[in-house]
Amino acid sequence: MIFSKFGRLEKQLKTANAREEKACAELSKKHKGGEWEEYKAASEEVLCCERTLAAAKKEEYAERIKFPVKWDTGAPLPHLFMSDYKAYLTFYVDEPDPNWDGTYVNVVDPKSKKTVSLALVEFKHCRIAKLGSPNDEALHGHRLEGKGLEGYKPLIVKNSKWISEIKNINKVHSHYKEEGWKIYNHYFFGFHDTTFECIAESFNVELFDKSMTELLEIVTSKLLE
Repeated sequence: MIFSKFGRLEKQLKTANAREEKACAELSKKHKGGEWEEYKAASEEVLCCERTLAAAKKEEYAERIKFPVKWDTGAPLPHLFMSDYKAYLTFYVDEPDPNWDGTYVNVVDPKSKKTVSLALVEFKHCRIAKLGSPNDEALHGHRLEGKGLEGYKPLIVKNSKWISEIKNINKVHSHYKEEGWKIYNHYFFGFHDTTFECIAESFNVELFDKSMTELLEIVTSKLLE
């Protein structure tokens, strides 16, 4: 019975992949209308099937979480700040330019004194965090590829292998308590040039209209509180 369930879900995923491949091929042809909409819908179906199959098998997978802002897909320039007990992530918020005609590129300079839209994410009770490889061009090499992974989206990793790894390390502690780990989540944010991951209880997002220099001063003060 279990095998028949997995077989059905695997067949659905195979069908969804075929739909996505066909939709992708149509994008390279002369457009008649609706090609992008079909491709997006097909990609969403693939992600849904990947997540459903992984969840049924109790495997690690990623799914989207509610998040109040979108980060800049071109140059979000994320910065990670940590102490023993606090973790903060900053990045440029996506601000569409209504006057952009595709003929120029806006260069982001973190040293600029210009006021911009920035996000500050505080991760509550963060146990561990990392910011670095892979970038968006190598994201498909991550172990979560094919298990709901997508770039430029705030994700939470279910059945996280990373949480299991860190938890197992801590089991040697004389005061280790299994129930204490139930509150933790594995968060995954794919940026343009880097990937951010952390294990924390929850997060809080604040928005600022300031220069990056001004925001970093605020973060420094928060770390020292």
